[in-house]
Amino acid sequence: ARVHIMLKNGVLDPQGEAVRHALGSMGFGGVDGVRQGKVIELDLAETDRDKAQAEVTRMCETLLANTVIERYEIEFL
Repeated sequence: ARVHIMLKNGVLDPQGEAVRHALGSMGFGGVDGVRQGKVIELDLAETDRDKAQAEVTRMCETLLANTVIERYEIEFL
């Protein structure tokens, strides 16, 4: 499974802003905004998709994502 974690809309993203500024300084114009996130890949032993979905959701809710300020999306490969 692959988990995409991003800051929720409206949450300040200082790392994304730093990347946007650096891109502009390097001559890459036209970038109005950057949102930085993370991707976590999990190799799961569980073969039942519903059980795997439930397990990864629990992982996200308890450890992988700060659900107060981050949103996540689970993708099965």
